[in-house]
Amino acid sequence: MAEKIILFDGKDLSGFTHRDGSDPKWDVEFGTATVRPGTGNIVSKVKFGDAHLHVEFRLPYMPDCHGQDRANSGVYVHGCYEVQVLDTYGKADPCDSDCSGIYSLFAPLTNASLPPLEWQTYDIAVRAPRFDAEGKLTENAVITVVHNGIVVHNNLVLPRCTPGGLFSEPAAEGPVILQDHGNLVSFRNVWVIKY
Repeated sequence: MAEKIILFDGKDLSGFTHRDGSDPKWDVEFGTATVRPGTGNIVSKVKFGDAHLHVEFRLPYMPDCHGQDRANSGVYVHGCYEVQVLDTYGKADPCDSDCSGIYSLFAPLTNASLPPLEWQTYDIAVRAPRFDAEGKLTENAVITVVHNGIVVHNNLVLPRCTPGGLFSEPAAEGPVILQDHGNLVSFRNVWVIKY
């Protein structure tokens, strides 16, 4: 039976830790959690396999910055597949390192980004990788990403993990990671439905 779990309700980050297990040092106010640069990524205590993940994020306005320096963050599914967060509003031909790209693997089908300072949404459906009785990988993870109501990845097979996560090999289940990449990116209304 499906189970919805609230990971961040706007009050505190008790559903997360830093990678070393310490309490998150990000700033929480007005219902949002904002990266405190240099404190590190935060990792959900909840792990999941097949699931629907919902994340809302807001990017700072950084007009003097370009490329990967412009409001960079990421949402890691299963702790090892990064859906990029970046200000790429208006870019004609997005690549894998642009907003909603599967970092280092796949560009989004289209650029669905809103301008910085506006709240944006990711709805991510993931089918966990499958393993046989001996623990050998038999099927890779499959992901669908909806960015601001627009499908940008549709039943995409993930051939490997992306850089920077908790694992270098796929796992049957894992946490959500919200990335500290040195920019004041904010998050709210983070939940997961486990299947």
